[in-house]
Amino acid sequence: MTRAILAAGVILTLAASTPALAQGNSQKNKNKSKNTAPPSRNELTAAPMATSATGATPLAWVDDASLLAPGMVAFSVSAMRWQGGGLSEVVAPIVDAAFGLTPRVQLSASVPRVGGSGDPDGAAGGIGTSFFSAKIAVYEAPNHRFKVATGPTLQLLGKGIVESLGSEQSRVRWGLPVSAEVSSGATRLYGGGGYFSPGLWFSGVAAGFAISDRTNASVGVSRAWRTAETPDVLLSERDRKEISGGASYALRPTISVFGSIGRTFATLEENGAGTAISGGLSIVFATAGPRP
Repeated sequence: MTRAILAAGVILTLAASTPALAQGNSQKNKNKSKNTAPPSRNELTAAPMATSATGATPLAWVDDASLLAPGMVAFSVSAMRWQGGGLSEVVAPIVDAAFGLTPRVQLSASVPRVGGSGDPDGAAGGIGTSFFSAKIAVYEAPNHRFKVATGPTLQLLGKGIVESLGSEQSRVRWGLPVSAEVSSGATRLYGGGGYFSPGLWFSGVAAGFAISDRTNASVGVSRAWRTAETPDVLLSERDRKEISGGASYALRPTISVFGSIGRTFATLEENGAGTAISGGLSIVFATAGPRP
């Protein structure tokens, strides 16, 4: 019961604060919408969604260190709506998949499609920034309560980000996230950080817990920042911070629905300040297993 009250309180607080924060931000900057960077044009925005091996709702820039068992597949379809600085954007569908290749290796991909947008520069429609990674288990304690994993990642920038950075920027980038996880009963603490070329760093911490046999929840805080100067934005201003909360509910042992809400804080509009609400459906199933 305590966990249920805590999860509900965090999510309701985030939801209640969203309209007021968005309205205040819009009024303060109503004449500066041209400087606002929606997700499709903001490199500091994380992948819209990532399939979790544990069923807990994943959060921006934060991943656990758990892997799918060999031969298991997790597939999800979701949608996200972002609003900030008087603009809004819809990303749908977001197709996400993960496959347990071996006991220590999981392959995954996240491919979003950018739909409608209020961006005065025009919607950056089509395939958005996509992520393809191999999650590798580095260490797991004998009691399975402590885990460490890394995830070499290939990132393909969407056309909106390429346009915002300049045509001379390469669309292909690489990243190296590292995550750690500690679990005790129905509660998990996880987080980590990493690097994406050229010069982008990220970090985050989160807590996940089981409210019931069918319901899981997560809350977390993340940050992404740049360490390389660009012409229009000072180095000290290239920083994006976000607090997120979400939950998933198992309709069946292999089918779950999930939703999350994230809100930036201490973040400039040109770095993607705003609120994102997302939700979708995930399916986990077993295949014949990887070939030896």
